Amino acid sequence: MAMISQLFVLSQRGDNIVFRDYRGEVQKGSAEIFFRKVKFWKDDGDGDAPPAFVGIFNVDGVNYFHVRVSGLLFVATTRVNVSPSLVLELLQRIARVIKDYLGVLNEDSLRKNFVLVYELLDEVIGYILTFEIDGTIQMKSYLTGNPEIRLALNDDLNIGRRGRSIYDYSSSYGSGAVILDDCNFHESVHLDSFDIDRTLTLVPSDGEFSVMSYRMTQEFKPPFRINALLEAAGSLKAEVILKIRADFSPSVTANSILVQMPVPIYTTRVSFELEPGTVGNTTDFKESSKRLEWGLKKIVGGSEHTLRAKLTFAQEPHGNIAKEAGPVSMTFTIPMFNASGLKVKYLQIAKKSNTYNPYRWVRYVTQANSYVARL
Repeated sequence: MAMISQLFVLSQRGDNIVFRDYRGEVQKGSAEIFFRKVKFWKDDGDGDAPPAFVGIFNVDGVNYFHVRVSGLLFVATTRVNVSPSLVLELLQRIARVIKDYLGVLNEDSLRKNFVLVYELLDEVIGYILTFEIDGTIQMKSYLTGNPEIRLALNDDLNIGRRGRSIYDYSSSYGSGAVILDDCNFHESVHLDSFDIDRTLTLVPSDGEFSVMSYRMTQEFKPPFRINALLEAAGSLKAEVILKIRADFSPSVTANSILVQMPVPIYTTRVSFELEPGTVGNTTDFKESSKRLEWGLKKIVGGSEHTLRAKLTFAQEPHGNIAKEAGPVSMTFTIPMFNASGLKVKYLQIAKKSNTYNPYRWVRYVTQANSYVARL
């Protein structure tokens, strides 16, 4: 639901229990604007009041959708034209999912389980601002005699979108097609049969070099899901909760993980709390740059890891402190994990020779230099 700008849950008194801003395009105070409009609807002479349990209205170009469940107001905002029934159904489903997980749906259960509630919201919405992969096919060769090499890629590989979306039903792209926005080849690569069977031929130079580099903005499933939460915990204190989930096979392990998060510039001290039994983790507060750092030696696929940090401030925060922190960034390396879907079908030597017996292997590695999640 990439069209949703904000999603929040209010109590009967108008207290903000849960709030997520996905796009940053709706002004601050939207929850107060919404509640005031609903509570004092009859007094402003602005037409009929919205139904008691479901409502839709527009204020200053912002569309407000809400449903009332168990005395709570589930609200979504957006500036674009969307199907009202779709958004209202989404809000109803979110309420049902939360109730299924918590057992009972009320203000108290939401406040006691707010971390889980935020995770559920991120699961349902899963809004990602941009997808981009910059990849290379690296080759190491120490063959004598300069033999010709054939390297075959996916049959369903397409180069360039030609202005079309992968969701365009008139497109000839299959649902599992790999679509590269653009690519470049090493000067030794010949493309005579590439358009026919996606095969590259080349005479490799000694050592390691890049056969092909490519850029891809096709949607893909990110290997990690990051949930970040920052909330006030007193007049000069706040708490950060960072949770990482590895969304890949348990047979795969990520290495050299570093999570970084800028905090408000008036932060003076930070204390960290890791899960019991945690090993191979490091934590640090870089006071000069006002940044938290969380290092993990390795993460096994399917696992979850949580860090809590208590912040101490030199002054009272002004407004929403979440706006003064983040985004969360993450770097990592995942051997034998291929995020792009681009694969080497086979690698063969065109003419065999008795002077050598080559050993061929393919190794996939996914690295992230800038993996970002917003608060």
